Amino acid sequence: MTTDAAQPAEHRRPRLGEDAAAADPAFHVFDTTLRDGAQREGINLTVADKLAVARLLDDYGIGYIEGGWPGANPRDTEFFERAEREIDFRHATLVAFGSTCRAGVPASIDPQVKALVDSGAPVVTIVAKAHDRHVELALRTTLEENLRMVGETVAYLREKGRRVFVDCEHFFDGYQANPAYAERVVTTATEAGAEVVVLCDTNGGTVPAQVQATVRTVVADTGARLGIHAQDDIGCAVANTLAAVDGGATHVQCTANGYGERVGNANLFQVVPTLELKYDRRVLPEGTLAETAWVSHAIAEVVNLTPATHQPYVGSSAFAHKGGLHASAIKIDPDLYQHIDPELVGNSMRMLVSDMAGRASVELKGKELGYDLGGDRDLVGRIVERVKEQELKGYSYEAADASFELLLRTEVERGSGSGPVAERYFQLESWRTIVEQRPDGAQVNEATVKLRAKGERQVATGEGNGPVHALDQALRVGLERIYPALARLELVDYKVRILEGAKGAASTTRVLISMSDGSGEWSTVGVADNVIAASWQALSEGCTYGLLRAGEEPLD
Repeated sequence: MTTDAAQPAEHRRPRLGEDAAAADPAFHVFDTTLRDGAQREGINLTVADKLAVARLLDDYGIGYIEGGWPGANPRDTEFFERAEREIDFRHATLVAFGSTCRAGVPASIDPQVKALVDSGAPVVTIVAKAHDRHVELALRTTLEENLRMVGETVAYLREKGRRVFVDCEHFFDGYQANPAYAERVVTTATEAGAEVVVLCDTNGGTVPAQVQATVRTVVADTGARLGIHAQDDIGCAVANTLAAVDGGATHVQCTANGYGERVGNANLFQVVPTLELKYDRRVLPEGTLAETAWVSHAIAEVVNLTPATHQPYVGSSAFAHKGGLHASAIKIDPDLYQHIDPELVGNSMRMLVSDMAGRASVELKGKELGYDLGGDRDLVGRIVERVKEQELKGYSYEAADASFELLLRTEVERGSGSGPVAERYFQLESWRTIVEQRPDGAQVNEATVKLRAKGERQVATGEGNGPVHALDQALRVGLERIYPALARLELVDYKVRILEGAKGAASTTRVLISMSDGSGEWSTVGVADNVIAASWQALSEGCTYGLLRAGEEPLD
């Protein structure tokens, strides 16, 4: 069972209408996923990927999208050329990133400054040094020459009709070392025509109180419009961004899902909902906040990273409740243990069933699955005890909703004489697997299953790239003729965990399997003394649940 927020791109919600109200222009939300976020280890964006992310961010309603550094590499140059032709931005303004002119070189003849103009981007962000030691040691120039580079570059870009933002790199470290010089960089940029001067916590080591105090002081001293760019090296990027807003910043730079160099940047999908819902500051067009979870997951798909399950607001665990006391309170009023209504950001509440579950947890989970258990205390008690017995053996239902629903169905229908749900579509007689290692290094995996379905005995053999895959193939060979819906099922994830207890190869093994039918995904669990037996349990329950979803009726 999936929520809309977790659906793949082809199932996304329709785009918002062209008449969606705009966000407050006095406050900038600036996304740098395509530049700073792309510096995360493991992310390697193609031009097509960058165009896809830009469209998603524009649909979401982000005001400014930094596309990269044109002229620095062919990929970013091509992105700006194609974005101008292929994307009709409805909410966002495309931003090009670059640096000031080089020491000793006039801005008007500097090739990289020219590349910024040639990009066609209406807004340009230039990075400037605001830390005196960086000027002298990294740029190897004088403090006065650095100010010339900042002011002249801003003025030249303004002459060419560009709006200019200035990122003051290492600002907070520089301000600590030499506050007068750091403020001179801000003043120079502003007087030359920079619309916003962004204070960057480049090393990510500044704490929120220091950020707020510094921003407040610099606003008072310079009168400049300030922004914040926070790295997350001590886990404070989001807090520092909000602290800067408290101090007077009206421009926030973030990345989708917090992607970025080292441990990342301020997370767009934490900063934006917090500004909207906690600060009562409208930063998105009306109606798009509810797209937050979907956009977060869609961008994760594009960059080929698994969405973080425990990410605030948008993670699948953000509104998941496990403790019995929590469930009891939520049964009365969900707001007692939730800071917002999950639907505001496109997420949903989930109840997790585990050995910590009480009656309220089971009742709420049953309701989530379509069963009203409130009027049968004996039934709820049986389910609670059954869950605790199984989890004592090593089963985990909080990550295997499909297995819990099969257990629930079995207890609900107990006494009907129909037996466990997992045995109604087919009854296992036996299975076996053979793994043959050949002298040339090749490995052959074969499985045979013997089972009964529709009153017939089925013996089927399958081969695969491992014993579990071979079992999956054998099960399909034996049953697809009887249950054609099995052909649509796909094994999408497989996890193994050795549980505490016995040591080494004799340990108890838990297997979690995820399957999909193209429109939804579900997980099942198996526990046994060996990995193949545990895999069979999870596999057979996964297929059973898939047949239930397909509306197949047991034929025995």
